[in-house]
Amino acid sequence: MYDSPETLLQQINCGEDSSLELKTVRFKANGQVDSLKRNQIADELAAIANSHGGVLIFGVDGKTRDIVGIPEENLDSLERFVYEGCAQSINPPLHFLTFRLRLPDTSGNRRVVMKVDIPRSLFVHKSPGGYMHRQGSSKREMSPEYLARMFQQRSQGRIIWFDEQTVPHAGQGDLSKNLWEKYIPQSSEQTEISLCKLGLLSREESGSIRPTVAGILFCCEQPDRFLPAAQIDAVRYRGTRPDSNYQTDAQTIRGPLPDQIKQAMAFWGRNQSVSATKPHGRIDRPRFSRKAIFEAVVNAVAHRDYSIHASRIRFFIFDDRLEIYSPGSLPNTLTVENMDLRQATRNELIVQLLRESPVSDSIGSVGRECYMERRGEGVPAIYHESEQLSGKRPVYRLIDETELLLTIFSA
Repeated sequence: MYDSPETLLQQINCGEDSSLELKTVRFKANGQVDSLKRNQIADELAAIANSHGGVLIFGVDGKTRDIVGIPEENLDSLERFVYEGCAQSINPPLHFLTFRLRLPDTSGNRRVVMKVDIPRSLFVHKSPGGYMHRQGSSKREMSPEYLARMFQQRSQGRIIWFDEQTVPHAGQGDLSKNLWEKYIPQSSEQTEISLCKLGLLSREESGSIRPTVAGILFCCEQPDRFLPAAQIDAVRYRGTRPDSNYQTDAQTIRGPLPDQIKQAMAFWGRNQSVSATKPHGRIDRPRFSRKAIFEAVVNAVAHRDYSIHASRIRFFIFDDRLEIYSPGSLPNTLTVENMDLRQATRNELIVQLLRESPVSDSIGSVGRECYMERRGEGVPAIYHESEQLSGKRPVYRLIDETELLLTIFSA
């Protein structure tokens, strides 16, 4: 925003508004910021991110609009000050960009200022002052009604579905042709238009076209660059309890979602022990049903809440059971009691793309060609396949309304 010095100067001359905040800075003898409090700046930055995004300029007087500048030897200290405010005083941490510019003061002397760009965020950020937003040129704490609407739009309620929202700082070039071309039918239509129709790209209010959350999850080689929680932590424990001293295998699974499913199944495969009986010759007996594990992993990847900033899917294998922790509560009116009878999702676009993604040959026979189907057979298959093998019905449990745990018992 305000990318050229000329545009920025024009905006400064007009004064502060919903997208512009101006601050002067004084420094101590040791170079540390003296005139500003970290929590105060955290409130300002979070308010901008919770609104429509904007810019904070250090080195400009907010009242007179004079360019007063910043000593060049203090720029690094100021940048650390901003970083600490965004990383330590805002939850979830706030991403920002800094630019060091020279702007002319009233005498024509060019002084150094620091421009901090804060895009509209995917998340609702809490700072020391609470949940703040911009109203005109001031920050205000959100009313309960306004805050509920914000969460509804950006997170839990999904009036604007989270997987269809654009990802700040990502561009069309972050999507790999090798990944997106499989979803686009042969057409003379421009690639950008086709990707927008699929929901892999979307146009922002500003007119910029950016990848959506689903676009990054399916068509970016490294989606965790933009969505750090889009990973699976897989661990094989020897015994029946989680103890790092008894880990026999561990992997952080990354990459596009279909590849994550493939890697999770490969992890299970290499940690899947097989027993045998010999009534009239050897009969191998697996500990878990391949189809049940496949359905469980696909459901976790498809239905987890990607708006939860710091939670990953966890995939744990023990001697007597397998556990899958999926971030997020159950969507809509779904409950753990009716999951095998009803169908609901929070990620419509992700589900649609999984329905169009062919199952990797390396996964083996799971009874279908694509990762998801339309009939809601996943949970019933998990119950039936597992109970038939082990004699025990799998158990779903909702933990603190923030995480869904599935336990599948070993044969």
